[in-house]
Amino acid sequence: MTKGRLEAFSDGVIAIIITIMVLELKVPHKETLEALIPLVTAFLSYVLSFIYLGIYWNNHHHLLQAVGRVNGYILWANLHLLFWLSLVPFATEWMGENHFAALPVALYGIVLLLSALAYYILCRVLIAYHGEDSTLAIAIGNDFKGKVSLGIYAIAIATSFFVPLLACALYILVAIIWLVPDRRIEKNLTT
Repeated sequence: MTKGRLEAFSDGVIAIIITIMVLELKVPHKETLEALIPLVTAFLSYVLSFIYLGIYWNNHHHLLQAVGRVNGYILWANLHLLFWLSLVPFATEWMGENHFAALPVALYGIVLLLSALAYYILCRVLIAYHGEDSTLAIAIGNDFKGKVSLGIYAIAIATSFFVPLLACALYILVAIIWLVPDRRIEKNLTT
């Protein structure tokens, strides 16, 4: 089967996730700048999560550009990724509402870790279907960036119980690592 429906469905789900997230930002009932101050942590959480969802959307697009077709295993692996991404609004809201407290920051990290693991699994399933000599397999290589990200998430989750803001800094570090779309795939598609 072709990948078109998978791409369209994934794009739609990610768009809905972003919409749900922005709807969780509560409008203050006063018209003063001071009324915005209690919303700072919720807004910062939203910005970080928006960036993460943008990274996933962008890299998912690049990932699927390197493949021609999908099968049932790929559909399920993709749904697995979308499941974990769908929990981002909940984790974002909890973390923002509780001003980056330890447990919400840890849960946020767990959602990020499991989303990254699901993306890694999707890559592996795609490579298994298309072959170790496929454009995608060559582009992904040993996936150093993905493996490093998983390690940083694990460290951040453990750190969140002692220094939650340091854990948030580690989440930002992973976002920075992935902010630029995966050029390995672009490079292999153009050669």
